[in-house]
Amino acid sequence: MRYCLLSPARLTPTEEVNPYRVAELQAQILQAGCWTVPITAQKDALFVMDGHHRLTVAHRLGFAAVPVILLDYGTVRVESWRAGETITPACIFAMARSGRKFPCKTTRHIFDQGLPSCHVPLESLRRVDPVDHMLASAPRAWS
Repeated sequence: MRYCLLSPARLTPTEEVNPYRVAELQAQILQAGCWTVPITAQKDALFVMDGHHRLTVAHRLGFAAVPVILLDYGTVRVESWRAGETITPACIFAMARSGRKFPCKTTRHIFDQGLPSCHVPLESLRRVDPVDHMLASAPRAWS
């Protein structure tokens, strides 16, 4: 399983974020000087499965690209972090299409395979050469 580099603008968040966690994560990423955990996104619609806080950091830092692993619900299970609440892929698609977002930490995506880490210098995310990094520009599956 490999990651690709995508523009953060292509990804659709489906959950709100905790601003304190965003600030904390931004400080960690800047201190490390590299991006180490790819965002996971649904491969066709490009909505975020896991990594909403990282996506917000990427937007705040003005990155041209972020590492993303593209997956589908054939290999990813989803449940709710909230007791008694049921979340399905259909619920997530509907939320993404509506332009609204679930509250922070509503969906929990469970990956059957371990996800790879990465080590991408932040400077290379600020200005990406599409020839070197295959910056994806796949159209959304829905509009």
